Amino acid sequence: MPTPTTEQQDLRSRMPNPLPFLPEMAVVAEGLHKTLRDGPIPQTTISLLQLRAGQILGSTYFTIRETGNLRKAGESEERITAVATWRDATYFTDAERIALELVEAVLTPNPSGERVPDELYARASAHYDDKAMWTLIMAIAHIGFFTPAALIAKPIPGMPPGRNYTDRRPTGSG
Repeated sequence: MPTPTTEQQDLRSRMPNPLPFLPEMAVVAEGLHKTLRDGPIPQTTISLLQLRAGQILGSTYFTIRETGNLRKAGESEERITAVATWRDATYFTDAERIALELVEAVLTPNPSGERVPDELYARASAHYDDKAMWTLIMAIAHIGFFTPAALIAKPIPGMPPGRNYTDRRPTGSG
């Protein structure tokens, strides 16, 4: 991850680190991370999917985090940049395209019908077995679990976990 700029160092999260208030979250988060890390879906596909989710949700935190993960994994700038326009970009495999389409379907309201129609599920299950499908679902759930924190608490973009919240001590409940 690049060294934080002076501007990044001056950034503050809206809320303090949640772990002193809710230490049980660490267990839940680690379970989700382990599921994704040890599952059958390539980490690159998970990062592409989560980058697209961050773009859809308008989360700078998720977008910067996944862009950094993809760069660390050696992904080209073309592939990273093309995630926003994946439908007409030539940089993605069919399996990656299905993952991107699935996350878009889940996160984008569809006023004229269900978000994940049978046809999309059928195409996804042609690329992924049941374990892989559940891993994709958990990759989307991972973003869903942390979305309120990213959008309400506003962790500092580009900072590693543990250093992405402004230090404050718990002051009680309410």
